[in-house]
Amino acid sequence: MKKTVSAALILIMMSFNLLAVDRTQIRDKAEDVTPLLNGSMVPKATVKLDDGSPVSLHALIMQKPSVIVFYRGGWCPYCSRQLAELKDIEQDLVNEGYQILAISPESVDKLNEQKLETEFAAQLISDEKLEAIKGFGVGFYVPNDTRALYKDRMNVELTSDSNNRAVLPAPAIFITNTEGQVVFSYVNPNFRVRPSAELVLSAAKLVKPIE
Repeated sequence: MKKTVSAALILIMMSFNLLAVDRTQIRDKAEDVTPLLNGSMVPKATVKLDDGSPVSLHALIMQKPSVIVFYRGGWCPYCSRQLAELKDIEQDLVNEGYQILAISPESVDKLNEQKLETEFAAQLISDEKLEAIKGFGVGFYVPNDTRALYKDRMNVELTSDSNNRAVLPAPAIFITNTEGQVVFSYVNPNFRVRPSAELVLSAAKLVKPIE
């Protein structure tokens, strides 16, 4: 009886560990993403700044409290509108001690095209290797027909993984402290729905670290 109970406990623990690992896997649908929870630590990921230089995302976050925005790309009108709205609260966030990091799977070249078109408040960051998107648990695969539609109608070539499957992040916002801990998160699989700038500012003030 004891051996049976012990075996069951081991299986439960193994299942729990597998679930924890699965959190970072790219999902088949946006509705199935498993983002980091509040209290989780930011994963290790190397991303690129808009000048092409690689940098540790964790190192960036340790510099000051951060508002991290995962967005689909400069080609997405909903994303562009969201980032533009963040400009309205940029100074308020800066006054509260925050930096804004906007991460997309687009290449550095695409980021620079985006900068030329619109002056954004955020530091634009390329996650072309999908390390941050995977680490935060917000990545999902785009169906081939949707991928073709974006290419044909918008001339958008989506970033793909090692299996040549197109990947996008579910739109998300994470607020982190300088210890690399998530203190607030908002993730919505519906790419048309974004939190208001006022909500983001209110959340940032609410979870602001005590100095």
